[in-house]
Amino acid sequence: MMAFFWQGTLLLSLVAAVSVYADMKLDCGPDFVTLVWTETRSQADMSLFRLGSCFPTSFTAREAVFSVDLNDCNFRKMVTGDQLIYTNDLTYISSPDSRISPFNHPVLCAYERPKDWYPLIYDPVFNTYGQGDLVFHTGIMNDDFSGPAESTSFPLGAFIPIMASVEQRTHQPLLLLLEECVAAATPELQPETQLYQIITNKGCLVDSKTSNSKFQPRQKSSEIHLSLQAFRFSLGKEVFIHCKLVAWDPIGLDNTKKACHYVKDHGWELLDNPAYSNLCDCCETTCKSRRMRSTASGKVRMVQKSVLGPLIITNGNS
Repeated sequence: MMAFFWQGTLLLSLVAAVSVYADMKLDCGPDFVTLVWTETRSQADMSLFRLGSCFPTSFTAREAVFSVDLNDCNFRKMVTGDQLIYTNDLTYISSPDSRISPFNHPVLCAYERPKDWYPLIYDPVFNTYGQGDLVFHTGIMNDDFSGPAESTSFPLGAFIPIMASVEQRTHQPLLLLLEECVAAATPELQPETQLYQIITNKGCLVDSKTSNSKFQPRQKSSEIHLSLQAFRFSLGKEVFIHCKLVAWDPIGLDNTKKACHYVKDHGWELLDNPAYSNLCDCCETTCKSRRMRSTASGKVRMVQKSVLGPLIITNGNS
């Protein structure tokens, strides 16, 4: 693949206050990326830079170096016309006492689309890293959620099995929730992006009111399984599912921390304890915490965004 020259354009997009003090060199190889970020500010901690989900391959007092594969670090892949584009974000995670504010900088590598390229091979599970050494997984699964899906093409009306989980490691057991999910035709959301609402209002599966979509019974608190009925949005075209995952203490559910789906002829039901389905009543209005402080001191709340796709929904009659 032949890489286009994007580095100069990308540097122009960096916030002016940052570009005065830093320089980025980007080498887009055939299947790898080498990025070198050089800082002149002595206050910068180079270990706090991340490329997507990846830590620096190496760093010094002034430089952070990333030498990574395009299949790693949560690079987003998109095909437009004759180009195959990989995008990511270089981020700086500032500590509370740092003089340097957190910031994001876009990273983009564009290649000539191979004539024989077609998205037949798909790895539906990828890892993202949140605070506290938590590892989040999301994926498109097979019918019984026992393994990855063999295909990312689903006929209209079929079920798309979606799994999300969090590896807890040194943390106490956590409850994983899907706070928001939307479908879009692009791997990145912009203000003008057309969306199909799946989960809104702090955990309400609104799609279940007009379809047979539902949450499946939990096997463990750190996993959540969603059977999403394939919809007409972007029929026959690539679809990406954007979700916000929240890991929370298993105790202390309220109407802003829940998983609710609509059961026909019954109403809204709470996945984890139907006896408390009144927490889902706000799904018809706006779900807000009734307490001044929604999180007590010491409670764990980790948030991670994820993107699944591309997948394609086909017209089963064609």
